[in-house]
Amino acid sequence: MNQRPPAPEPDAVPVTSPAAGPVSLPLPGPAGTGRLSPLNRRRLANFKANRRGYWSFVLFCLLFVTSLFAEFIANDRPIVVSYKGEILFPIVVDYPEEKFGGFLARTDYRDPVIAKEIAQNGWAVWPPIRFSYNTHNLDLPVPAPAPPTWLLSDAQCRTMAEKAGGTTCRDIEWNWLGTDDQGRDVVARLLYGFRLSVLFGLTLALVSSVIGVLAGAVQGYFGGWVDLVFQRVIEIWTAIPSLYLLIIISSIITPSFFVLLGILLLFSWVSLVGVVRAEFLRARNFEYVRAARALGLSNARIMFRHLLPNAMVATLTFLPFVLNGSITTLTSLDFLGFGLPPGSPSLGEMLAQGKANLQAPWLGLTGFAVIAVTLSLLIFAGEAVRDAFDPRKTFR
Repeated sequence: MNQRPPAPEPDAVPVTSPAAGPVSLPLPGPAGTGRLSPLNRRRLANFKANRRGYWSFVLFCLLFVTSLFAEFIANDRPIVVSYKGEILFPIVVDYPEEKFGGFLARTDYRDPVIAKEIAQNGWAVWPPIRFSYNTHNLDLPVPAPAPPTWLLSDAQCRTMAEKAGGTTCRDIEWNWLGTDDQGRDVVARLLYGFRLSVLFGLTLALVSSVIGVLAGAVQGYFGGWVDLVFQRVIEIWTAIPSLYLLIIISSIITPSFFVLLGILLLFSWVSLVGVVRAEFLRARNFEYVRAARALGLSNARIMFRHLLPNAMVATLTFLPFVLNGSITTLTSLDFLGFGLPPGSPSLGEMLAQGKANLQAPWLGLTGFAVIAVTLSLLIFAGEAVRDAFDPRKTFR
């Protein structure tokens, strides 16, 4: 006996509204499908409608993802080497020089002897730029800081070109944006410096946001003496001059990535406390919160399950600007000399070199251009996020 197939479940339930008559309310999607709610779909549509902010976000993501593969773009090691029938990966494995007939602990693949040995017994695939952020170009046609190679004349390049078996600038290794005062390639340092700055800013913004949200949630939810004591502690804490503290610590120890991150984290978490505190103070006496208390839910469950999602709307609109401020903070400290250790790829250090070498304008101009583009993209993306979560545009 043939059975009729079950009717498909409706996508909407008819509901009668006294004001508007019959309307249809969408049913929630099945668990695990990742279907966005109508509100979040409208927010996403508003975000995409801001073309400048949307494409700024896409471009920033492309630049950041590209910088994550900086070792495959600018490096003084080959990506793949075939030597005497063996496939080697110097970009991820640090082979000793004895592997190629030498005696040093670390192989210098730019050494003409090593390069000739590899060429005679195999082949090598190099990145597009054969310089890392700490590679000193000892074969510059002019003294460092050298201008971009495409600005040099063949007469200036002739000496180094003849060593390579040529006569013009096309026969030597190019520094597309010149070198700094130590002969290091500017493109490589900008690429690695951009990645370091964004990673530092993301880490600082995310961790400080978590701490700030937790502190603001506790203040706003409990209120009273808890709020009063926390506010006085924050006022005292923010009165401590963080720059002086960094100067004192840098005179005792050499700041590293994580030391600098920890010091800045001590003060950066305060930026979101006021926003989250205001949201919790506003919503803690709503009817659904009182109903949750009456049902016996714990304070932690009410805070993080019911109140925090509403407070996160205001928090997410501030995150791009917090990231922007974190990158600017690291750049400023590196420019002043209190940031990352000397030799680290840093946009602020590039600006400091441009200030110290006014006869080499390509240093300051390229560093300024990268910082300006990065911060502008984040500002435009932040404006788009703010507009996407704006209730006046979401519920109109």
